[in-house]
Amino acid sequence: MKLAITRSLLKMTGLAPLLCCFAIAQQSAGTAAPSLNSIVQGMEKSQSEVRPQTPYQVIREYSLFGMKSSSANADVVAQVDFKSPTGKDYSIQKWSGSTRGKQIVQRVLDHETEASKGDQARTALTRDNYDFILMGDTVLDGRPCYVLGLKPKRKEKDLVSGSAWVDKSSFLILHVEGETAKAPSWWLKSVRIKLSFGDFSGAWLQTSMEAVADVRLLGLHTLRSRILDYRGSDIAASIKLSSTRIQLRSQAAH
Repeated sequence: MKLAITRSLLKMTGLAPLLCCFAIAQQSAGTAAPSLNSIVQGMEKSQSEVRPQTPYQVIREYSLFGMKSSSANADVVAQVDFKSPTGKDYSIQKWSGSTRGKQIVQRVLDHETEASKGDQARTALTRDNYDFILMGDTVLDGRPCYVLGLKPKRKEKDLVSGSAWVDKSSFLILHVEGETAKAPSWWLKSVRIKLSFGDFSGAWLQTSMEAVADVRLLGLHTLRSRILDYRGSDIAASIKLSSTRIQLRSQAAH
């Protein structure tokens, strides 16, 4: 009897490692990383869900740095009005430094305004515009994220050949870095950009930008921008209404 019990215990002891391995395998399968396809699907869905549906304003600061210059050659502050679902306009609030810096910022904002009138889906990080590669994962500003390689399907100046950092829990795009698929003009040999994104009152917006352009005959120039202030639809509407009233009063005075 004792011999039979001993044999049974030995058999169970031998089976224990197999059961442990099976349990670990099940646990690993349950926590396996999602596929590239599911990550891209989540990223596409998050982009459509966080796109602002109401008008808003941002105040941006731009700084232009010349070749081998540690201090800005020009600083520009602009108010940008976003008219949902499409449309955008802007006004320069103040500027200092070189006139060329102001002109460059105006060209950038003119391009943004013109692009906003077209099909914005052509510039989104979607499978219609890019081939994606899962390069790995990392932590960015304390947030676990996936790193995706970006390969544009078309040579367009608004598409980026590089990488995107995607938040693991929300699939929101945190950061994009790379070169434009096509140089914006003949004067620019190449443009390398860095874009960062963040939450403003529930709206997921570009919070900062850095563009390093290799300008023919002039060398490398860097343009940086960041959001100084965000105004939601209610505040933006009240500011516009106040501005209209001031204009009406001015006209009535004459």
